[in-house]
Amino acid sequence: MGFRLVRTLLVGWMCLGAFASGKALPWFALGPFGGDARSFAMDAQDSRHLFLGTANGWVYESHNGGSSWMRLAQIGKRDDLVIDHILVDPTNARRLIVGAFYIDRPEGGLYISEDGGKSWYDQAEMRGQSIRSMARSLSNPKEIVAGTLQGVFRSDDNGVHWRQISPMASTEIHEVESIAIDPRDGNIIYAGTWHLPWKTRDGGGSWENIKEGIIDDSDVFSIIVDPRDPRVVYASACSGIYKSISAAELTSNAEQCKLGGGECRFRKVQGIPSTARRTRKLMQDPMDPNTVYAGTTQGLYRTRDAGAQWSRLTGGDVIVNDVFVDPRNSDHVLLATDRGGVLRSDDGGASFQPSNEGFSARQVSAYAQDPRSPATLYVGVVNDKETGGVFTSHDGGVVWQQESAGLGGRDVFSLLATGDGNVLAGTGHGIFRVEDGIWEDSSKLEVVADVAPLKPVAKKPVSKTSARTSTKKSNASTKKPAPKPVVAAAPPAAPTRLDAVVYSMVPQGSVIFAGTSNGLMRSMDGGRTWVAVKSLAMPETRFLAVQKQMVFVGGLRRLMLSPDEGESWDVVPLPKDLTQIAAVTIDDLGNLWVGGREGVYYSTDYGENWKQLRNMFLTEVDGLFFDATAHRVLVTSSNTTFAFAATTPSYTISYWDTGWRLRFARPVGDHLIGATLFDGMVVQPRMVDSPVK
Repeated sequence: MGFRLVRTLLVGWMCLGAFASGKALPWFALGPFGGDARSFAMDAQDSRHLFLGTANGWVYESHNGGSSWMRLAQIGKRDDLVIDHILVDPTNARRLIVGAFYIDRPEGGLYISEDGGKSWYDQAEMRGQSIRSMARSLSNPKEIVAGTLQGVFRSDDNGVHWRQISPMASTEIHEVESIAIDPRDGNIIYAGTWHLPWKTRDGGGSWENIKEGIIDDSDVFSIIVDPRDPRVVYASACSGIYKSISAAELTSNAEQCKLGGGECRFRKVQGIPSTARRTRKLMQDPMDPNTVYAGTTQGLYRTRDAGAQWSRLTGGDVIVNDVFVDPRNSDHVLLATDRGGVLRSDDGGASFQPSNEGFSARQVSAYAQDPRSPATLYVGVVNDKETGGVFTSHDGGVVWQQESAGLGGRDVFSLLATGDGNVLAGTGHGIFRVEDGIWEDSSKLEVVADVAPLKPVAKKPVSKTSARTSTKKSNASTKKPAPKPVVAAAPPAAPTRLDAVVYSMVPQGSVIFAGTSNGLMRSMDGGRTWVAVKSLAMPETRFLAVQKQMVFVGGLRRLMLSPDEGESWDVVPLPKDLTQIAAVTIDDLGNLWVGGREGVYYSTDYGENWKQLRNMFLTEVDGLFFDATAHRVLVTSSNTTFAFAATTPSYTISYWDTGWRLRFARPVGDHLIGATLFDGMVVQPRMVDSPVK
């Protein structure tokens, strides 16, 4: 059946990791690999032992210099935790400290592991702190300084205890985005805020603004101090890169500096275009202090002459979050990037290639299986622009290949593979179709005569007599001449392209239905052209399911059913407790299923009455799919790691602890595959049906 490679992989995983109790293994990640990578950290005793922080709470580990990665732990069990800073104890690589913050929330925390990342606890004094920067002193490794939204904090005992060293309730020293410590004196600390940089010489007893030479109101993203010559300090800001050769001390009159005379604390480095000024990360080559890398929002730059000249090493579409330079081999450079994951160079930055094996932070939003070749799978992702789109696997999900040429970085919300070889992608702006390996716009909208809904809402007719009477009274009372005839303006041209969000696509024989933000669409020619289904009065159609001639559609708060392939429609009452729809399906008995915030419901009488399955009381149900081969409805929920199946007609419940919160689950051969919320696809190592009593 084409699943030999998958079967071999699954058996191998079971032999290596099965529990003694015989319980099923958690499902393991398949990819597609890549996504948002945020930060690196290195084991001081082994430069090939690396850690990777992400934007979804996961920490990854590599033992081969970043050639491949494996999941280590999800900090705080949160999908919105950004891990921008990982510190590895230089004397004990099993002690890890993570500084993190939440997306769109002024909170975060500091987390510590004593066993190499297997278990974690949050440090009480830093609990709730949104940690934006962190650094360890080279002169005293037990000294750690962290910058948070509240200010600057310091630990002198390797993170066990913390105290704030910036002034309490300071109106200036807060939102600390960058921290650097003088390599020879741990009491000299630099702090870059969302406004300007600051410096203390006495461990936080007093602070001074060191802004001279830096454009006002510049977010300071990164500060580095040359370990061989602490007088050399680099700072990156939204206005560019700055360099000091005086340890950011003012060597002449401040007024002279403002007027362009004398020596300022900093001088602006030239050579990086203004379009790439947002430099998130500066990194000095440990073997050559004159070589400095600048990771910007428009690529990686490098200087080999201490900032005099810069050259770009990557494309301008690469957003760099962190840079790692191997202290034992300067040719080995890694980049942590938005969307593209980890990029690797083994020639000193002359070229970069993806290095994401084992690392997946993709948001999979769409799935399709080729009915002609069941091992050929397609997934669509969102929020990854040119590095995302559509990925294809020809071996049941073991290896994925990006195939997105022609999509132009569009998000993909739905996919469909038909029996005649058509593959369609529903995006945020229309439908695309594969032609010779290239996605081509297939959103042509045919204009047809309006057809009134077959079951319109009744309106009270207006009598011709009353209309004439009303007109006479109006003319008599005003005694004004009749208005000049107005030439009616030509109606606006009907759209010729379906420029809409395409949420779902399903086939029904030779017909393809598409649920879009502009209503229900239908294609009779394999998705090349589309017409609006005028008989359905539902302006936004998100969810679709078909079974024989039945078409079941849903918006967020409305359900409709057609018994005749979309020619006529009936309103389906919602379950009384359901407030918002998230998924629909139809089983082989013609029963309707709907899921949402309050759970999963099914109806055997077309919605007149709704029931909930006994022993499957879920909330936040976001995935329903009828598996025709196994005669079961697959159910997933975003607030549990369990996936469920209800077998028809007995409605016997089976379940699996996947270890992941899933968007949806689908059958592939004799096992299941699932889409996680933020971590790509996962696969079931072994089928275990456990009926609920």
